[in-house]
Amino acid sequence: MSETQQTDAPASAHEAWGEPRTRELTWYDPIQTAAQAPLMTGVEFLRRMREGVIPPPPIAAHFGLDIDEVEEGRVTFRCTPDESGYNPIGTIHGGVLCTLLDTVCGCAIQSVLPQGKGYTSIEIKVSYVKAVRGDGGPLSAEGTVIKAGSRVGFTEGVVRDATGAVVATASSTLLIFDLPTPGT
Repeated sequence: MSETQQTDAPASAHEAWGEPRTRELTWYDPIQTAAQAPLMTGVEFLRRMREGVIPPPPIAAHFGLDIDEVEEGRVTFRCTPDESGYNPIGTIHGGVLCTLLDTVCGCAIQSVLPQGKGYTSIEIKVSYVKAVRGDGGPLSAEGTVIKAGSRVGFTEGVVRDATGAVVATASSTLLIFDLPTPGT
């Protein structure tokens, strides 16, 4: 055994880790929420969600996502990551930032869609600019539409930390399609 390896493991490794932490999540039936999407324009759907008329999707509870602003072609969200999003080196995992960027890029395209249309990500390219710690305060993210075609849309996103510094950016390509109407 090398000198850098631990030679005397505790009786229970978990005891050495300290007290476990938990995080409780609450969400509402996502199928009922999704059934409302084809009945209104994308911007109307997002505004109703921001106002609390329509519940947010379960992913919002997992990552602490909240809609701040919604206008056609632009959305902003906020997210306050905590230590449950840490990677092994003590910073927020890039997947948290990617999820936030995928959300604002997708919702930006949703904000310009007519009634009966939906979207899904085809690809997203994320550039991580600065490490984020869980105790660094809220993150703000903005998604904007670059071009919305009839079948494909292009958006960009940027995430800033509590000081306003850019921590990550993204460009996204999204597929636009017809949503099934409820009951079909």
